[in-house]
Amino acid sequence: MREMNVFSNKLKKIWAEHKPVLNGWILIGNGFTAEIMAAQSYDAVTIDMQHGALGFSETLSMLQVMRGYDVTPMVRVPWRDPGTIMKVLDAGAQGIICPMINNAREAEEFVSYVHYPPRGQRSYGPTRATFAYGSYGLDANDEVLAFAMIETKEALANLDEIVATKGLSGIYVGPSDLAIDTQDGRLAPGFDREEPEMIELIRQIERACKRHGIHAGIHCGTPQYAARAVEWGFDLTTVSGDSRLLAAGAAASVRQWRDLVERPSSPDSTVGY
Repeated sequence: MREMNVFSNKLKKIWAEHKPVLNGWILIGNGFTAEIMAAQSYDAVTIDMQHGALGFSETLSMLQVMRGYDVTPMVRVPWRDPGTIMKVLDAGAQGIICPMINNAREAEEFVSYVHYPPRGQRSYGPTRATFAYGSYGLDANDEVLAFAMIETKEALANLDEIVATKGLSGIYVGPSDLAIDTQDGRLAPGFDREEPEMIELIRQIERACKRHGIHAGIHCGTPQYAARAVEWGFDLTTVSGDSRLLAAGAAASVRQWRDLVERPSSPDSTVGY
């Protein structure tokens, strides 16, 4: 268990050492799921309120469980909604990923919801965060992370303006929506894009982040692709998520059982019951 001390964000320390961050992802709204994921030595774990099977009550309990582990808890909120953003920050989230940021105005609004005045318009009332971190004041402005998602043609057209937003910590690439929207439905959704045009768009976003001194994150399906993204310059990579990892592990176990138990017997073998 970590001792309560002044609120600080582990990811900033990792980046200060010029190391990449490994992020876990949770879609199943359950405290035990959060505990399992937090115990696996991820640097950060993100609770997905946008597409996950969970709401605020589940998010709160999951943040509480993760407090017992050396992991930075983050939340992807459903939308650019100030009430939800401020509420999950008060609940103890140390970073927010916000979907569908399409222009500088939307990026500025998002950043303002994450920060207290004079940097933003976040209302002060960190009810659980105070108990979780022991000390939580206006210095949270320097520790809470704000990641905007670039997922559309409009966002790409406004990329330089978005990444220049004061107070924005970084960009998080959602490959599925990026492929659907930028390629006019020609490509199916999915992670780990291999199409040359998609790789160029992904790397274009990373380069824009580096030009403006902010971090670049991306959602990946496999460790191999995440390693490539790190080579490209991404500072944060998410590898799969709880539901996909559970399905993959179960499927592999079932396949192995069927290969061992149901494979054809040799002609001279006998089976007795």
